Amino acid sequence: MKRRDFIKQSATITGVITLAGLGNPIILGSNTNKTFKISLAEWSLHRSLQSKEIDHLDFYSIAKNKFDISAVEYVNSFFFDKAKNLTYLKEMKMRADDLGVKSLLIMCDGEGNIGDPDSNKRTQAVENHYKWAEAAQYLGCHSIRVNARSFGTYDDQIALATDGLHRLTEFCDTLNINTIVENHGGLSSNGKWLSAVMEKVDHPRVGTLPDFGNFKLEEDKWYDRYNGMREIMPYAKAVSAKSHEFDKHGNETGTDYFKMMKIVLNAGYHGYVGIEYEGTRHSEMEGIQLTLELLKKVRSMEAR
Repeated sequence: MKRRDFIKQSATITGVITLAGLGNPIILGSNTNKTFKISLAEWSLHRSLQSKEIDHLDFYSIAKNKFDISAVEYVNSFFFDKAKNLTYLKEMKMRADDLGVKSLLIMCDGEGNIGDPDSNKRTQAVENHYKWAEAAQYLGCHSIRVNARSFGTYDDQIALATDGLHRLTEFCDTLNINTIVENHGGLSSNGKWLSAVMEKVDHPRVGTLPDFGNFKLEEDKWYDRYNGMREIMPYAKAVSAKSHEFDKHGNETGTDYFKMMKIVLNAGYHGYVGIEYEGTRHSEMEGIQLTLELLKKVRSMEAR
């Protein structure tokens, strides 16, 4: 059975339950014992990490001891020169294991464009990610997150991104690591485009990392975030709960979390949803806590 047919068949056998949130009925998956788990994305602390206020190796204790979160998502830029440093990776693994924290994925940036029109640069970008896949395997992650950035016409970019992703996915498959693409600007934030790339690659180890907020196509042009999520959720192997600001009721002002989580759960996804606070009105610690409380509110309102 081809991957797309499996997705369609799975969707037809999914029943429904109701989640009531803020007066809005929300239809979730049929298994009432399944909901979602919460993880912490390292980018939530990017200001503190960039200013050296906190160290990358303190990420685990912050997640576990401050927020009681036992799963984390790394960003490679905070240990960019350590991908092949076994001593450092051992320290990361030891700290995670000591606290009972699970390493989920590495978000990879700064390694070139997977869909670069220049074949040599595209190949180099693919190969630049090999070390991160190996690091992910060592740390016990399930995936590396890459960017499907390209240039050219709509169709050209599908072909170029497909080529780069397919080659990287084949390599990662040898390590039992998934290659997942985030909606991260440009055409990757176009749900139809990214879905087309997933269909073209057509590999069980390739997937998406849908982000609630990253649907900016260009300067003042945005893709509808809810339609975009519906289009890329069938391929999701992780989910990013992007947050910026909150109202007095604790709701995120740019994204209806109840509506968004309806889309996530209706797609049959019951894995980790990663907190990724990116706002400026609150401190990073406050923003993480507000996002955590909102996700817990969504989860607690699931009908049983």
